[in-house]
Amino acid sequence: MVVRHWMTPVVVTITKDASIQKALAVMRQHSIRHLPVVDERHHLQGWVSDSDLRGALVASMLEELSVADVMIHKPYTVSPETALEEATRIIMEKRIGGLPVVDHGKLTGIITVVDILAAFITMMGVLTNSARLDVRLPAQAEALEQITRLIQNHQGEILSICHMPFVKDEERVYSIRIGGIEAEPMAQVLRDKGFDVIATS
Repeated sequence: MVVRHWMTPVVVTITKDASIQKALAVMRQHSIRHLPVVDERHHLQGWVSDSDLRGALVASMLEELSVADVMIHKPYTVSPETALEEATRIIMEKRIGGLPVVDHGKLTGIITVVDILAAFITMMGVLTNSARLDVRLPAQAEALEQITRLIQNHQGEILSICHMPFVKDEERVYSIRIGGIEAEPMAQVLRDKGFDVIATS
């Protein structure tokens, strides 16, 4: 998956000569927390967040300040063809809420934490009519293959398989999302075959 599949292409923007009050009003009007700063040709010039603006609000009442005075002049950016995983890594490492999407200097969209969450929820099939099996497996690679074969043999569709590395165990725990069949009967089939199903939903 790449950024262009999940970004918001219609973006509310501001110019660098706009006042702090104007930028805050635009954010309130559109219920957003970030504003790309662009020129008349829609080329990205900067990036400003609501916290940047609120931090400068009192000062702007004492002297004339514009968006140019508080914006990030060289924000982190991604291109439309950047892998979604890379955009996620930047957002997590830099602890930011979103990224402007730029193609040859021109703003083409924005990708936020909410967009990325929607992408991964869709990819994992969480909001579909599905069920989940959490299974503890021995280290042998063929164990996972055996489980997937059993699910398919019982007319189940495997929507996603997620390894849960946060579970500290010598054996591995996988969360398997399935469609087409109910969780509990399938869990019992797996238990009968000697697999450790630790949770279903």
